[in-house]
Amino acid sequence: MKMNNSVEIQYCTQCRWMLRAAWMGQELLSTFEEELHELILRPGTGGIFEIRANGKLIWSRKTMGGFPEITELKQLIRDEIAPEKSLGHADRKKQ
Repeated sequence: MKMNNSVEIQYCTQCRWMLRAAWMGQELLSTFEEELHELILRPGTGGIFEIRANGKLIWSRKTMGGFPEITELKQLIRDEIAPEKSLGHADRKKQ
């Protein structure tokens, strides 16, 4: 398994989104324990809530209109860092 994958969650301290960012980080670390090398929580301001995987923007609260559901976030992260990984019951329904 490739172990140099990185996820960064930048959150607004003024908005008090640290707990949300930490919870999402915990969920990602639990799901991708073999695939992730690091998870970074980066404080910011101005209403920012952005998630990057290997430097690629995966989610932006401002452009995507809110926060991701955790299953959606796991799918987006998986698609970037471990496309072959099954997420079990949290995976997309096969068409």
